[in-house]
Amino acid sequence: MIAPASTIRKRLRLRHLQLMVALSETESLRRAADDLAMTQPAATKALQELEDTIGVSLFVRHARGMEPTVFGEAVMRYARVVFEDLDELREELAGIEAGDIGKVRIGAVMAPSPELLTHTIVKLKEAHPRLQMAVTIDTSDVLVQSLQQDQLDIVIGRIPDGFPALDLSFETLSEEALSIVVRPDHPAARASARPKLAELALYPWIIQPHPSPMRQVIDQTFRESRVAPPVSTVETSSILTTLSLLRDSDMLAVLPSSVAQYYVALEAIAAVSTPLRGRLAPYGLILRKNRRITPATQLVIDSIRAA
Repeated sequence: MIAPASTIRKRLRLRHLQLMVALSETESLRRAADDLAMTQPAATKALQELEDTIGVSLFVRHARGMEPTVFGEAVMRYARVVFEDLDELREELAGIEAGDIGKVRIGAVMAPSPELLTHTIVKLKEAHPRLQMAVTIDTSDVLVQSLQQDQLDIVIGRIPDGFPALDLSFETLSEEALSIVVRPDHPAARASARPKLAELALYPWIIQPHPSPMRQVIDQTFRESRVAPPVSTVETSSILTTLSLLRDSDMLAVLPSSVAQYYVALEAIAAVSTPLRGRLAPYGLILRKNRRITPATQLVIDSIRAA
């Protein structure tokens, strides 16, 4: 009678499976024992233990040797699978150690995307094709919360003011300027003189939602300029939505200057010469202090620092 799975899990040993693999290759208990550096009595005992553990005979003994039963053939097949899986496990572990295998979840604000993040990903994929990376672009408040909830491994952004961050570390990477942008043939882009902020406030604006740092800079700019903020606004952190709205309307938007320059070069938008008074705090590399850093994650961190 076949033993319960709990009994098999408790009593089965790797040496039992090693013996079954050797028997499948040699078809002789003596030769199998030699291959495993065991005595024949020890091999006989191990086989008996295995049959007692499973609850059925695995071989038929006769004068010419041993012939596997249907149960024995099944055990040999699964024994080979176990060791193939162990071989694959070893390869995967070695790959993870080398940074070639593993998945790293990266969150980033918009500013580092066109240059820093793109450069990092391209270089890493050239050197480590099997490294998997998942990238999320969002505002810092959303990204940091995801990091603390273990939904991200790395964040390139800022720790928002007032955010509980005792478990986070921050390493400054770069500063970020902001630009006002419009569609290429927008009246504000064609103006020969620099438009005043009060003139621009008459247009609808696409702005980041609260409490993003970019939104705080926009609000600060209007306060310090003593200009009433635009009454017509659309709140979104989606770059695709922003670009689509700019293309089909007279709306204005605020983007990190690095992102704006990227799309200006593609002639998708135009930058307005009117400056923003406020300036964002530097963005940086944010990690969880008490989180073990995997070799794959460390590889990404080192590449970000190098870039």
